Amino acid sequence: MLKRRKADGREAGRGGVRGAGEPWGTTAGAAGAAGAGVRPERHEHRARQLAEHWWNRLIEAVYDRSFSEQTELYASSQGTLDYVLNTIGQGAWGVLFPLLTVVATQLAGAEDAGMFTMAFVTATMLMYIGNYGVRTFQVSDLEENESFSAYVIQRVVTCALMMGVGYLYCRARGYSGPMYAICLAVFTYRMVDALADVYEGRLQQVDKLYLAGISMGIRSVLAVVVFTVLLFVTRSLQVASVAMAVCAVASFFVVTLPLTLFETPKSRAPELVEVKELFVDCFPAFAGVFLYALIDNVPKFVMEGSLSYDNQTYFNAIYFCSNSILMMAGLVYKPQIVRLSTIWADRGRRARFDLVIVGMLALVAVIVAVMLVFTGLIGVPLNGLLYATDFERFRTQSYLMVVAGGLAAGADFLFQILTVLRYQSAATLIYLVGFGVALVLSFALVRTLGFDGAVWAYLVSHVVLFCLFVARYVVIRVKSR
Repeated sequence: MLKRRKADGREAGRGGVRGAGEPWGTTAGAAGAAGAGVRPERHEHRARQLAEHWWNRLIEAVYDRSFSEQTELYASSQGTLDYVLNTIGQGAWGVLFPLLTVVATQLAGAEDAGMFTMAFVTATMLMYIGNYGVRTFQVSDLEENESFSAYVIQRVVTCALMMGVGYLYCRARGYSGPMYAICLAVFTYRMVDALADVYEGRLQQVDKLYLAGISMGIRSVLAVVVFTVLLFVTRSLQVASVAMAVCAVASFFVVTLPLTLFETPKSRAPELVEVKELFVDCFPAFAGVFLYALIDNVPKFVMEGSLSYDNQTYFNAIYFCSNSILMMAGLVYKPQIVRLSTIWADRGRRARFDLVIVGMLALVAVIVAVMLVFTGLIGVPLNGLLYATDFERFRTQSYLMVVAGGLAAGADFLFQILTVLRYQSAATLIYLVGFGVALVLSFALVRTLGFDGAVWAYLVSHVVLFCLFVARYVVIRVKSR
């Protein structure tokens, strides 16, 4: 895993500073290197070694007044390690919301947990503003036509916009007291997620996806631990939510930011035109993913105005099975985006590209079948245990949500493919149609069928979305022959 890179002579000229390429978990250090001279004993616990090694590396960077010029330690193209650690990181991120909802339900009750889940749903939707649909565009920018610094500037602007929209949303909804405090804290947490995404995308761009997985995993695990402990001690969702946000900010500055600067090449100076190009080129992708977020959440927002908050808790409980399919599929295809870009660039290999598409959709179908069996045998009774209510009444709805999850995963995969093909603008109209369908169905069905109406609206919206994406991809491939 180790990689050596010349560090511009810094090692030779300063006593006690770690040399290039030293093994993971070891440090060199003399007493004068601002605390960087602590060497773990040979038999100390591995976790302590890693923590001390990382702390020493941070101290060195501060001492040198440079992060991006420090020596890289970890190699690219790690293959299996990329999949394993990225899967762990993505998995931790994916189960964050379900775990927090379960904790909130057990410690604060279904009604208050419903308030928290509504805040988290809104924050996740706002995060699409922060991300602006740039990640796939960034990691498939193999020639680095846009500088990484430009990506960062663009992301800071969108994150600020995300928080501004979140504040206006709270004012428009008339939130106050606990709900207002919870929303702002959760919005901040998701904003950090969006900001970290551009740095983790940089790690993926230089083929160090496993490091991005580590960054995401640390942030997510810390959030669950801090939220759970604070809620258990204080029984206050406001306090727990604020602590979670503070923890996310700390992990960004201690782990994500320095890790990216350490392990990726220093970016050239940004140009204003690059930032403008990112906003223009990625707008179709942003419009698509934001509209998808609306499609995914319209039933929940309509429910908030018609049903009690405990229905939010129950809907999200069965929604998590659906969302897990999307997450599992993403773990397979997202690490392959760079490779898919390379295959598509070679016109002679486009038949193979089609086989990848068919194979991925078949895999999604298998995941859905497995999840249906799991839901029937384990999922329904497990939800009843976790949420302390009878989920047998939601068995049919749970099956419908699993099918909807498979359709959502297939549609999202095809959207990523359109972005790789640079046809992301074609997705905007598809998502717009899907949003219109979701909006009409949600208002009509939730107000007539209640909870069941929200489930049916969710399912039919994703049927429409998937069919439109399949049709659009077929048209593109016919024209590109």
